[in-house]
Amino acid sequence: MAGNSLLSWTPAAIVFDCDGTLMDSERHWEEARELVLRGYGMDTPDDFGERTKGLHFTECGRVMTEMAGLSAGQADQVTAQLLDHFRKLVAAAPVTIPGASEFVRLTADFAPLAVASNCPRDVVESGLAQAGLLPYFTDIVVPDATLRPKPDPDVYLAAARACGAPPSVCLAVEDSYCGILSASRAGLRVLGVGPAPRDEELALADMWVSTLADAALVAWAESREPVGACVRI
Repeated sequence: MAGNSLLSWTPAAIVFDCDGTLMDSERHWEEARELVLRGYGMDTPDDFGERTKGLHFTECGRVMTEMAGLSAGQADQVTAQLLDHFRKLVAAAPVTIPGASEFVRLTADFAPLAVASNCPRDVVESGLAQAGLLPYFTDIVVPDATLRPKPDPDVYLAAARACGAPPSVCLAVEDSYCGILSASRAGLRVLGVGPAPRDEELALADMWVSTLADAALVAWAESREPVGACVRI
């Protein structure tokens, strides 16, 4: 669906990814991966960040275990090391993506908001809290024993339910192919955000912007009919 169509529509709810969409934490994942692999005497391949972008941390740990030539039984150890480094890096320097804070505040005036993330809940909530954004979200949905991680649709389906809206009238805001695939499989319309997208990302996204500070996107958010902020207490 063309971007013009998306900007003539008001979603019943908006579900945001967190890493790379709201919080600039992809840099922390990259550094954490480098630290772990370096500990096993390996350099991180140049394309590794793109290959693992948006994946659940357990899957990333499994891939790193294979790359390091370790046994499958060591995957939990590698994943734990990855999360430990990541948590420390995020806590030391939480940074929002440019335009994200203002866009969240604008959209909260006309739609309930949720987060669907592959990150651990404590990392998502801590980062959003430090950015002053946590109260704007009705729910934070992450994989658990009953919800499969992206690219499966579970977290987006659960986030739409938490907002009280059918997926077909919800908007997902995503920066990775893994996340876009998850949202698309759940039946949400998708706003992609970030630098030049790949063909497979463009094919699934209803609209793509380089930043949430995009002038046309901000004007759209400002023009929606306010229904009152949906703020979690």
